[in-house]
Amino acid sequence: MNEKKMPLRVGIYLRLSNEDRDKVNKDEASESIKNQRNMLNQYIEKHSEFVLVQEYCDEDLSGAGTYRPEFERLIRDCENKKLDIVLCKSQSRFSRDMEIVEKYLNNKFKEWNIRFIGLSDNADTFNNGNKKSRQINGLVNEWYLEDVSNNIRSAFLSKMKQGEFISPFASFGYDVSDDSNKLVVDPVAKDIVKNIYNLYLTGLGFTGIAKYLNSKNIPSPSLYKYRKGLKLNIISNKPREEIKWTANAIKTILTNEVYLGHLVQGKRTTVSYKNHKIKNKDKSEWIKVENTHEAIIDEETFKKVQIIMKERTKPLKKTNIVHIFSGKVFCLECQSYMRKKNSLKHEYLICSKNKDGYDDCPNKTSIRYDVLSRIVLNAINEKIQKFYDEKELENWNLAKKDDRFFKKINTLNKQKLDIEKQISKTKNYLKNLYEDKVNGIISTRQFKDLVVEYKKNEDMCNTQIKSINNEITYYQIKEETLKNNKEIFRKYQKLDNLNRVIVQEFIDKIYIGKLNEETNSRDIQIKWNFE
Repeated sequence: MNEKKMPLRVGIYLRLSNEDRDKVNKDEASESIKNQRNMLNQYIEKHSEFVLVQEYCDEDLSGAGTYRPEFERLIRDCENKKLDIVLCKSQSRFSRDMEIVEKYLNNKFKEWNIRFIGLSDNADTFNNGNKKSRQINGLVNEWYLEDVSNNIRSAFLSKMKQGEFISPFASFGYDVSDDSNKLVVDPVAKDIVKNIYNLYLTGLGFTGIAKYLNSKNIPSPSLYKYRKGLKLNIISNKPREEIKWTANAIKTILTNEVYLGHLVQGKRTTVSYKNHKIKNKDKSEWIKVENTHEAIIDEETFKKVQIIMKERTKPLKKTNIVHIFSGKVFCLECQSYMRKKNSLKHEYLICSKNKDGYDDCPNKTSIRYDVLSRIVLNAINEKIQKFYDEKELENWNLAKKDDRFFKKINTLNKQKLDIEKQISKTKNYLKNLYEDKVNGIISTRQFKDLVVEYKKNEDMCNTQIKSINNEITYYQIKEETLKNNKEIFRKYQKLDNLNRVIVQEFIDKIYIGKLNEETNSRDIQIKWNFE
């Protein structure tokens, strides 16, 4: 008596790829899935031993990798022995990634006793004769993915170089225009951005600004966009309405050149078309196009903020406000910074080397904060009185047109050029080494050792170039500050009070000498930004 064969449990996998989505409209997309389903069901009907037990359908997802929810469910069911056959329109619908094809079709499916069938390309893992053709198809599919990825990258690169905005979401303060490649000002968010810059210039730190905005119930960037109907992929344990302003969000706004009307794109990329891990690109690879949209912040304000940031001053814990001399006052005797301390009546500055446990510095007497403020205010007013006269101001600016910064920047650029030439020469040397290896002049081992040495040298050179670029940026900012001195003196005629912005504009450093007990006086030296 013949045993009745058990039916073979079939799972069909359907996928509408991103590539297909570009070629079809919504109705056609639905029709594409429907056609795949009909084709596979007809095939099952022709085989009496097949029985459909499950359908898996991924839409708008690429065939590269396995980050597909229904695909993952399919794999779990195969591993748990819930299926005997996986049926697809083609092998490429299952995956275009050769690594995935090898892992499952040629290994795991055999281990789990799963048969894979692709109808349009005759892929069948129970047919050993077509394994090579399936592997070739896998390579072709992978090459296709790589070509698509390269084409997309090239298209994005071209758009960025033309000053087109390619991200789906604009920075806080802007919207994406209807044609989706230009930024337009959001009038509500614009005022918030301006307020953030003003608050920072008055001495409030990142955390202090964030707390202030939250206290005023001003929505954070992500919450603001969410309320406008934009769908953001935000990973947070909190409900959207509870997402607040953070210090990091404030810092991002204060350092973003988009508010100057410039687009800086291409800061990050993925490892490859298969590995979607994000990695940061070197600043030299960023693509910057100026004056692509309306500015929210003027150049002078932006530069002031960057200069203040470079001094790395910290706000006071109780107030979250940076005191007006923070990062500016140093001990004349040991060059250490002067720290601020409070008593019941007054605020003081004292050499940091006189903190508990230190007695290395002879400058042991503190100076009252209000006394220093009066001294500095008088010194600034003397400068203003001296240089405010228009004619004298013109003469002073001409006299001060020394080329300190120009020479320094020029020297740094020459150093960078020399290093770049060295890298270029080394690359030619490496090419000659390869030819020597091919011709048998050096061994493969020698070649590998020399390549390792070349890589170390190249990394060292690139590190030097990064350091030089940072120095050039610093001196360029200083050069711009010097150029703006005329405007600073024109802006102020006589000051009654000091604030952090005024101190930043006029003063580079203040040095406090030790107290002369006989005369009850001390040497106070002010290093001006324009001297």
